[in-house]
Amino acid sequence: MTAGHPNPFTAEQSLQRLKEGNERFVNGLARFPTVQKEVLAELAKGQHPHTTLLGCSDSRVPPELVFDASFGELFVIRVAGNVLGPTILGTLQYAGLHLHTPLFVVMGHEGCGAVDAAIASKFHGVAQRSRIETLLENIEPALDDLDASQPHDALLHAAVEANVRHTVQTLLDTPEAQARLEEGKMKLIGAVYDLESGRVRFLD
Repeated sequence: MTAGHPNPFTAEQSLQRLKEGNERFVNGLARFPTVQKEVLAELAKGQHPHTTLLGCSDSRVPPELVFDASFGELFVIRVAGNVLGPTILGTLQYAGLHLHTPLFVVMGHEGCGAVDAAIASKFHGVAQRSRIETLLENIEPALDDLDASQPHDALLHAAVEANVRHTVQTLLDTPEAQARLEEGKMKLIGAVYDLESGRVRFLD
């Protein structure tokens, strides 16, 4: 889709589609076990996703399955710990400028290994390889206000949500997001996926 073409969905419609899709997924009623060739041929002409999603690379959290979304519905960016960086920000900017997705979602997940490693690094001085350390440096600021003395499971649960909220706030502070929000053309929301139940919890 080129710049200037409005997206056919509103942010609220996009969010509702995600919630309904996750409900079908959780209840074993997913609609898209296969994709017909006719659908693929039509999608080859162009993409019109209703949601841009920044998620974790964890193999247990495939967004298209989690939201029972077919090909072409979601513009997905996946990186360990759902962290930001120059290339991630560039991809998000592309989604806003050229795909005009009205809804942007940052989705973390319970038990995230990258967040767990950031906890170990920040609170216990555990060292990682240099490139992993670079990744963790993007997560650690989100942990500043957490109580490191609480039980590990509780700390990890709180840290996963804090990391999502931190990423959301960082995006909200960008000039691009501010401009689109002022125009009323975008909604940005955080979410956390539960590995055991398959349920997605959208954050306020």
